[in-house]
Amino acid sequence: MTAQPLPLPASPAAVPPRVDARMGGLTAQRSTRRLTLSPKYGHGARDVDVRYLWCGAADAPTVIVQGGISASRDVTAFDGASGWWQALVGAGAAIDLDHYRVLSIDWLAPAELGIEAVSSEDQADALAALLESLGIHRAHAFVGASYGAMVTLAFAARHPRALDRLVVLAGAHRPHPLASAQRSVQRGIVRLGLASGRADEALGLARQLAVTTYRSREEFGRRFAGAPEFRDGRFRLPVEDYLEHQGRRFVERFDAERFLALSESIDLHDVTPERIPTPATLVGFASDLLVPLADLCELQRRLHGPATLEVLQSPYGHDGCLKETHQLAPLLRAALA
Repeated sequence: MTAQPLPLPASPAAVPPRVDARMGGLTAQRSTRRLTLSPKYGHGARDVDVRYLWCGAADAPTVIVQGGISASRDVTAFDGASGWWQALVGAGAAIDLDHYRVLSIDWLAPAELGIEAVSSEDQADALAALLESLGIHRAHAFVGASYGAMVTLAFAARHPRALDRLVVLAGAHRPHPLASAQRSVQRGIVRLGLASGRADEALGLARQLAVTTYRSREEFGRRFAGAPEFRDGRFRLPVEDYLEHQGRRFVERFDAERFLALSESIDLHDVTPERIPTPATLVGFASDLLVPLADLCELQRRLHGPATLEVLQSPYGHDGCLKETHQLAPLLRAALA
C-alpha cells in the first residue's frame, strides 16, 4: 500500500518513555511493552519491545487496527502528528474513538527478534501478548488492510478466543504467486543495491516498481497518457516524475533492511482459513492487481465462521484501502456495530 510511508520506528534502546495524553475527552497511551515471544523462524522464546498506540474512549471496547508494511502504530492523529488512516479512525469517524479504543503496533522486524525472518504469525502473537499485558481479555474487532489483513487472519487462526470479529481489507490467506513474483524482483533490486553500496537508489527504484502494482491500469491510463518530453538529454515519460517522487519519499522514511524483511513476510504468509471460526467481513477492490477477487472468494468459501464479501469499484486498485474512505466508512461502521 502507498500509505504515506512513516519514519522507521526507533530502536528499542532509543524508545521514549510512556506518553499518556488527552485527546479532547479521549485517552491516549503511546508506549512500549517488553513481551516474550517464540518466533516461527527462531529457536525458543525471546524478549522484544513492542511499540504501540492505544487511544480512544476510556474503558471502551478495543479495536485493533493495522495497515500495510509502511504503516506505523500512528493510525490516527496524535500529539500534533497526523495518522495514516485518520480519515477513518477518530472521534465521530467510522472507527469512532468516542465508542472504541483503538490499538495499533509498529511492525516487528527480524533484527528486533534476533532472527532471520519475521512471519505474520509473529506479528499476530505480539498483538495477542500485548492485549494480555494491557488486561484486554477480548478485542471487539481486528481491522487489517493489506499486510495488516494477513496478520488479522493469522491472529484469528491462532487466538480465536481473543477476538469477536474480523474486518479484512485487500488481503487473503496467502499471497498470489504473481504478486510474490513482483515483490521478489523488488527485493532483488534492493539486495543488489546493498551489495554495491547504492542502497538508497535501489530502495527508491524498488518502491517505484511497487507503486506500479498499487494502483489500477485505469488510473495510470487517465493520469499519464501524455506524450514524452525531451528533457535533460533524453525523453522522459509522463509517469517518470511521479514514480521518482514516490521513490524519494519512501527512501526518506524507510530502511532497506526493514523493507526486505517485511516484504518477504508478506510472501511467507500462509493461513488455513478452515481454522478461523471468527465472523468476518472481507473487502476487496475489483481493480486490485495484488489481491485478485478470486482469492477473496476462495477465502470466504473456506472460512469456518460466517463471512461476507464486499466488492468495491475504485480506480485506485490496492490503494483503495487508503483512498476510498467514503466507500469504506459505512462498511466499517456496519462491521463493527
